[in-house]
Amino acid sequence: MTQGALHFRGIDPFTEQSLEFWVVDGRITFEPVASAETAVDGGWIVPGLVDAHNHVGIAPGLDVTIEQARQSAYADARAGALLIREVGSPLDTHPLDDDPLCPRFIRSGRHIARPKRYMRGYSVDLVDPADLPAEVARQAADGDGWVKIVGDWIDREVGDLAPLWDRDTLAAAAAAAHDAGARITAHVFGTDALGDIIDAGFDCIEHGTGLTADLIDKMVEKLIALVPTVIQVDNFPGIAAGADRFPVYQANMLSLHAGAGEVFGAAREAGVAMFAGTDAGGFVTHGRIVDEIEALVDLGWRPVDALAAASIEARTWLGAGGLAEGDRADFLVVGEDPRERISALRSPAAIVCSGR
Repeated sequence: MTQGALHFRGIDPFTEQSLEFWVVDGRITFEPVASAETAVDGGWIVPGLVDAHNHVGIAPGLDVTIEQARQSAYADARAGALLIREVGSPLDTHPLDDDPLCPRFIRSGRHIARPKRYMRGYSVDLVDPADLPAEVARQAADGDGWVKIVGDWIDREVGDLAPLWDRDTLAAAAAAAHDAGARITAHVFGTDALGDIIDAGFDCIEHGTGLTADLIDKMVEKLIALVPTVIQVDNFPGIAAGADRFPVYQANMLSLHAGAGEVFGAAREAGVAMFAGTDAGGFVTHGRIVDEIEALVDLGWRPVDALAAASIEARTWLGAGGLAEGDRADFLVVGEDPRERISALRSPAAIVCSGR
């Protein structure tokens, strides 16, 4: 008998086939283990959910400690998010990798922005935009295969959202990321920054509420992904309400919110790869991955497709494994078929994180 071995048997909701495996030392194996304890026999087994846009190292205010970040990570894990793509944090959350009760992390280092063009204290702010490629290389070294830049933000002199970088600088930044073996993504709310970012060869867009039909077609052509953060977009009216000094920006944010459903629907219909992400850490509290999955269903997605965008498809995109031989044992067991009722994810029979 292997010490601590556990046996699981259930149904794969994506194939409808029986699924049986064992967990040994926190890893999945399909080699039977004699006398292993059967932990689960029945139900639907779902690979650990993926929050593809999350900030464990950010909370309202600054100076988040590693222990505060740990509690945020625990909240995400309790909701079933067992893989987090942390797209920007002023706190180095690598110490959480040693905690088996935390999700697995894939990080992008700190946000990269310009002075006074992002939330104060969160980003590395470059006075000279020509320094962007070198900073991208530094953040790639600090991350786990991703880099994140701020593509647009309010420019108080303009009074509206405006790009932070020109096309040549963005192209050099994308090349620097790819040379470092990393992928690069950009925060973008509006429309004006998107064309240059897409043409520069970025790998992903975060939010993307300003996408137009021609930009969507380019994303499909260039295999650029989108993480729409639907529950964060729901906060746009509240953001606009606090921007009375900038009426053009205020109106733009309200317009982007009003059109977001149509934009996201068009992106999906065109074939843009889309993944679930909550943007937890600021306006959005941690532990809301199921809210984001339900928001995708509310946009017209089939429950099974929304579930895939937050599990097997996102894991494939991130190269993170799922329920294969040797993969980290991160999965949910759901007593009710989530394809029939996606809210069943809110009350799983078991959440297994790193085999525990």
